[in-house]
Amino acid sequence: MTAQGMPQAATLPREGDPSAGGRLSIRNLTVSFDGFKAVDDLSMDIAENELRVIIGPNGAGKTTLLDMICGKTRPTSGSIIFHGMELSTMQEFEIVRRGIGRKFQTPSIYEDLTVRENLEVSIPDKHGIWASIFFRRTPQVRQRIEEIADLVMLLSHLKQKSGRLSHGQKQWLEIGMLLMQEPDLLLLDEPVAGMSPREREQTAELLKRIAQGKSLVVIEHDMEFVRSIAQLVTVMHQGKVLSQGSVDQVQKDPRVIEVYLGH
Repeated sequence: MTAQGMPQAATLPREGDPSAGGRLSIRNLTVSFDGFKAVDDLSMDIAENELRVIIGPNGAGKTTLLDMICGKTRPTSGSIIFHGMELSTMQEFEIVRRGIGRKFQTPSIYEDLTVRENLEVSIPDKHGIWASIFFRRTPQVRQRIEEIADLVMLLSHLKQKSGRLSHGQKQWLEIGMLLMQEPDLLLLDEPVAGMSPREREQTAELLKRIAQGKSLVVIEHDMEFVRSIAQLVTVMHQGKVLSQGSVDQVQKDPRVIEVYLGH
């Protein structure tokens, strides 16, 4: 795949095939709404421990792509393979169990609970009536919560009600709640929207730390933030991949300047 060109079609790996070509492999993905193709024959690979940023104008299909990866939207055609498993036919909860976590633009936390309690309720083993009844705060559970809280810069806020956190801290808490589920792939939709400049810097460092052991796909419009985190940038336009490469490469692409950066 060249930095300037469209990805070429590839033979789909068989389910369970170790040569699947990366952690996430998307092939010829299309979704239509009343005849409108929000995503149109899109192919993309996300490698292990990769921090990929997807940019593009409004309506390019970025969020719809994440919706299909996490099972919120069913594709019309194409394939989404994660660790050799086809995701396009799975339900959302099944995809979560396979190791994919999704964060939407608006933080979704329990504001009446403390930071510790928000992290605690995110533990996968606690879901369900019986699991909740017999759940115990073991030393291992407390250690895990404190490790995640430290990672997302909220260790000193564990006893604080989440509703009293700043906007940026609420974003970090939701990322921490996802990390409690131990996903292999995180999908983040505009994670720094509404943050202060300092919070954006801290979030950039946070995502780079997370990417040392997980794959991340980030949708973002803030090009300064994109430059600070992206290993590879994919530019979408009209449901297709318009350009792909480093930040410098896509910023110099005349097509990207015309449809996105020039505005």
